[in-house]
Formats: sequence, structure tokens, C-alpha cells
Amino acid sequence: MKIIFFGTPQFALTSLQAIVSAGYNVAAIVTMPDKALGRGMHLHQSKVKEFAIQQNILLLQPENLKAENFINELKNIHADLQIVIAFRMLPEVVWNMPRLGTLNLHASVLPNYRGAAPINWAIINGESSTGVSTFFLKHEIDTGDILLKKEIELSDEINAGDLHDKLMNIGADAILESLKLIESDTFNLQAQAKIVGKIAPKIFKKDCLINFNKTCHDVYNLIRGLSPYPTAFTYVNDKSLKIYSSKKEIAKNESENGFFLTDNKTFLKVACADGFIHLLDVQMEGKKRMEISEFLKGFRLTDK
Repeated sequence: MKIIFFGTPQFALTSLQAIVSAGYNVAAIVTMPDKALGRGMHLHQSKVKEFAIQQNILLLQPENLKAENFINELKNIHADLQIVIAFRMLPEVVWNMPRLGTLNLHASVLPNYRGAAPINWAIINGESSTGVSTFFLKHEIDTGDILLKKEIELSDEINAGDLHDKLMNIGADAILESLKLIESDTFNLQAQAKIVGKIAPKIFKKDCLINFNKTCHDVYNLIRGLSPYPTAFTYVNDKSLKIYSSKKEIAKNESENGFFLTDNKTFLKVACADGFIHLLDVQMEGKKRMEISEFLKGFRLTDK
């Protein structure tokens, strides 16, 4: 079975490494063009590209997924199957090309949390479980027939970074199981429900600004659902303050929501609808990331 793999970040690389290690024939790897990053704007190669070079696998980095020369390159490979993980949306001429179709790994239990940020939104919404799904691509995003699902429970402490890593490894196992099912032709596809109540749209900066009029539970979930990236934030002393971790204090308080309280040594907390959120790991605009006790050594509230 000849495979073309599409992916760019570490989440995709883990599955790619598993596929190659299992002995599957990866005929080509498609990843994003190199990006200019940092102060010097030096070109940066993706982890997937580095792996392709190490393994001496044909590498394609198209700027335009509909370009005729790219389409012809894919056709000349005569792949039986394509696998897409954490990549751009493919045009139909690409995903409909292989005889076995194009398999996608998505970081949720579909049909819930279709969209760009399923890991973040599952935590932000306080879900007690999530997982991964493999499915075959079709026109509408994340709606194809499901081949395999794997579900896990979520603790109340897990953040988006930890869940990313957990699902990344579970996803690699799911891809290998899916490939075995495809090879043996012993599977039944499950059509997705058309009505979906929970979605996972792309997260923008406005989504990261904390609303302290909400409950402690909601604020706490937002902080861990956006940690370590893109990170929830608020404003204090007319500067933005990123918050990487926190804890809840459910209590009656007479403070206005959003009011900061501190002993200037061990705690900095903010009033919410039903208590306080204690800030534990923060980063002030223009400063390094710090634990709260270290942060408070050089911080004083100027505007409460």
C-alpha cells in the first residue's frame, strides 16, 4: 500500500514516525513551505520536513495546493492512500485522488468539536472526556465517514498542552489501527450525525481575554484550555498579563468582578462571579514567565 502523508507540526510527526517505523510504504511527504521566524526572519523547517530529509523520503512543499505541477506530482506517485494530520484544507482534486481515499486524524470524538481547535475547546467547555477520530475526507470539513474512535477521560487539572501530547500519542496508535483495518478490508464506516452542538472554531485574541464576570469554574477552564498557547490574558497596571495556570476559590465576596487582591508576597487573586481565581503562573507584557511568588517580588498594583 503506497501512502502519501500530509502534515506539518509535531502532532503530525508522531503519527508519521509510527507509520514509517511500522514498515508502511510512505512514498511522499507533503508539508508546509518553510516559514521566516524570529528577529532575523530566518527560514524555519518543520519537524515533518526534517524527518522526511532524514528518511530520504520524497518531500513536497507546495505554495498552492491546486497548482497544476503539484497535482501532476501527486498523480505520478500513484498512491493507494493519503493520510492528513494537522494540515491545510485540501481541494477535492487532491483528497479524491487515491483509490482508497484520504484518511484524516482529528483530535476529538466526532461529530463533536469539528473545527480548528478541538483540544482547546474541549477543555474550555469543561468536558469530562474527549479523544481522537479517524475518518475519510469529504467536501464538508470534519464530516466524513468515521473509521475509528478512541476516547479518554479528562481530569480537572489537565491543560491544552498536556492534552495535545496525550492525544498526539493516542492518535498515532489510532492511525496504525486504522491502517491495519484498511489493509485487511475488515471495517464498517460510521456516518456522522448531521446536527452537531459543539464546535471548535479557530481561536482569536479576543477569545483569550478573560471575562471575570463569569464563574470561577468558567475562568479556570478558559485558562487551562489556552495554556500554554495561545494563553488567556487580562490587563493589570495598564499592561497585559498572560496567565498559564490558576486555582479556584469558591467564596462569597463583596469585591467587584475583576478586582485584584494581593498580599504582595504569596498570592494574587481576581474576583469572579462566585469567588476568586488565584493566579499561579504568569507573564507580564515585556517580562519573562514567572511563578506568582517570584512575580510579586517586583510587582505592585497601581490601579485597583
